[in-house]
Amino acid sequence: MKRKIITIDEDLCNGCGECITACAEGALQLVDGKAKLVKEQFCDGFGDCIGECPTGALKIEERESDAFDEEATKDHLRSTQGEEAVRRMEAAAQAHEQGSHPVSAPSGGCPGMRMRFAPKKEASRQDAATRTAAGLPGHVNASALEQWPVQIHLVQPGAPFFRERELVVLSTCAPVASADVHWRFLRGRSVVVGCPKLDNTAPYAEKLGTILAEPSIPKAIVVRMEVPCCCGLSQIVREAAALSGRQDLVVEEVTVALDGEVVATREL
Repeated sequence: MKRKIITIDEDLCNGCGECITACAEGALQLVDGKAKLVKEQFCDGFGDCIGECPTGALKIEERESDAFDEEATKDHLRSTQGEEAVRRMEAAAQAHEQGSHPVSAPSGGCPGMRMRFAPKKEASRQDAATRTAAGLPGHVNASALEQWPVQIHLVQPGAPFFRERELVVLSTCAPVASADVHWRFLRGRSVVVGCPKLDNTAPYAEKLGTILAEPSIPKAIVVRMEVPCCCGLSQIVREAAALSGRQDLVVEEVTVALDGEVVATREL
């Protein structure tokens, strides 16, 4: 059938990911630093993603394509991002029927999924002195987080913050137990967060495998709690490493005790 569908000019795409977070159907994904259409049946042709592209790389064209498959798209969202993403798609579809666009943050899409990457510079003694002179605390426990989002369901494979960095796969409880997670594990690294017991982990291994297929990622570090249920996170990453197809990837497991102390480190 002939219908409206998104097309992407890769020469213009700068890999910012804004279109991906604006697409309620999950039809777009970053691959090798460029936005790609995952599957034509996932694109409804309404073009919510176009207004978020800063380079004009996206446009709607009318051409021969398979029809938009609503149920298959929901299954895709459910397996990769969870039920909240399905509800977001349904809200977007309702807005389309009414001739409007879904309410969103100024940048478009779900604000909790908007991709952000801001590398930090090391704080200097001069910075501390300047703060003290201004009547502010000279020493603060600064966040080392440089990216958003972090939850495994929400991150997109191919995001720029995954390139040329070690990846920390962090259990949900570890940053609560350990006060120095940022200083010890996050500085200069990318991070994803998940709980092997309470999350829907069915898509985790495949998604992490796609992320770890990026050849510039030298190491994956699992930071888990010493409680038994948390070992599932290590198993997911071990499976993901196998799915990545890489032989050069180093995978390490760090176990954190309930008092926040690191009690074990080993290579998986």
